[in-house]
Amino acid sequence: MQLFIGGASAGKRDAVKQRFPGAVWWRLAPGQRLHEVDVMLPNTPLVLHGLFEWLTAALDSDFSSDEWRAQWREDLQRLNQTAAEDNVALVIIANELGRGLVPIARDQRRLRDLSGWFTQDAAAHAEQVWYVRHGLLQALKG
Repeated sequence: MQLFIGGASAGKRDAVKQRFPGAVWWRLAPGQRLHEVDVMLPNTPLVLHGLFEWLTAALDSDFSSDEWRAQWREDLQRLNQTAAEDNVALVIIANELGRGLVPIARDQRRLRDLSGWFTQDAAAHAEQVWYVRHGLLQALKG
């Protein structure tokens, strides 16, 4: 798995399109479990995007942060396993939310927390992690 992370309009999509030109793109639906992504084609890269909106939907849940993290870890492991079995290069695009001002609204602070925890967990599973800024890529892992 590879994780591309950066701010809004940093060039993440362009970087992924350039590196994985024949990839299947899948926008995560609010409330969708990661392991429910069923568009994997053998030997074809799969790009998961729409993470910000997907995480925003988590704010309406009664799950605690620890429950979300446990679910994500399980789902990331299952997703990685399925991708490996089908020889699928799995790519996740995530927004960097931690470099700006801390919002006053409680739900917006929780969204940043959830995003940070998700990207930490995804980075732990990823073979490569890329930080994208101004269209430039910096390897953080791998």
